Amino acid sequence: MVVDFEAELWIWDARKLDSWTFVSLPAGASAEIRERAGGRARGFGSLRVRVRIGGTAWTTSIFPDGARDSYALPVKRAVRRAEEVEAGDTVRVSVELIDL
Repeated sequence: MVVDFEAELWIWDARKLDSWTFVSLPAGASAEIRERAGGRARGFGSLRVRVRIGGTAWTTSIFPDGARDSYALPVKRAVRRAEEVEAGDTVRVSVELIDL
């Protein structure tokens, strides 16, 4: 399953001083992912994914975000620097589920 979307980068409130930056997957896609995962999540409910933002691709995990009823994708500093984006910017994201 591949999900392509645009979303705004946001900083996790609980760790603002550490600048943990995320994008939220769309609610509809998140519901479909939950259904497809069917209990095969890893620690913290995470699922392995391949991601692309701009010209940068990497493998990471998405995490359930109950506050937004979606999955949250962490966007590491190296990616933000390479793509010249920061919290508040809207980015085009491609997420591919792996190991399902």
